[in-house]
Amino acid sequence: MKLSVKDTAELLAVTEETVYRWIKQADIPFYKIHEEYRFNQTEIRAWATARQMKISPNIFLADETSHALLPSLLEAVNNGGIIYQLGGCDLETVLRNLVGALVLPADFDREFLSQVLLARESLGSTAIGNGIAIPHVRNPVVLHVTRPSVTLCFLENPIDFKALDGKPVNILFTLISTTTRCHLHLLSRISFVLHNQALRESLLRQAPRAELLALLALAEAEIPN
Repeated sequence: MKLSVKDTAELLAVTEETVYRWIKQADIPFYKIHEEYRFNQTEIRAWATARQMKISPNIFLADETSHALLPSLLEAVNNGGIIYQLGGCDLETVLRNLVGALVLPADFDREFLSQVLLARESLGSTAIGNGIAIPHVRNPVVLHVTRPSVTLCFLENPIDFKALDGKPVNILFTLISTTTRCHLHLLSRISFVLHNQALRESLLRQAPRAELLALLALAEAEIPN
């Protein structure tokens, strides 16, 4: 969820001037999008709790879906889709083209998501090696979406994602999650299924959608209950 300075001040039971002072001191976690300050509700709660601050009960409303049924990875990929031959010759262009192609609500702020994904990469690469990256926001509830999704994307040109193994990236798994719990759940499932040799080989040769989904279902079925 995106919070304004006013929202954050109300949740923390302080003045807006106090929030601006914290921003100036680089004390509070924030994003600067289109010359405006935005805050992540999960980050703000953790920040305030660590400081034992008295906060408004409304700050815990982001957890209202925390007990919702977690989706399978297959379901999330069906929600997000598979994209082939995404263009772009550098990281920023690829991420912007990716955001433009994602299945998102009509009123979704795509420019905001582009900026957040770029900011996330500046903090540390989301590349996991072997030509694969998992672009995602630092805290998922910075986004206001109704269902989680994972978009599998094949790049037209391999891109330098500053991966630790030095290999350029040409396969992206992009997570759009509704809660931190769901985000971590999907991340762990992606990590597990990528150990499946048949699925890895199908990814490397950019197999057709039906084949990829079938192999994904088989790989995910191996996850212990």
